[in-house]
Amino acid sequence: MSGAEISPPLDPRLLSVLVCPVTKGPLTYDATTNELISAQARLAFPIRDGIPVMLPEEARSLEG
Repeated sequence: MSGAEISPPLDPRLLSVLVCPVTKGPLTYDATTNELISAQARLAFPIRDGIPVMLPEEARSLEG
């Protein structure tokens, strides 16, 4: 393959069962950054190779 790799979209069924590991609240999918967003925790969890990385230490802070 050449050029930038494009991650597949997140399966909506997976999104419906995942919750924020910090707050246990809902997550939303941000297609532009390919992250799962926890508005309550103000964290963005990355999705790598189609797999959500739900570790708080891997999340990006949305503060600021």
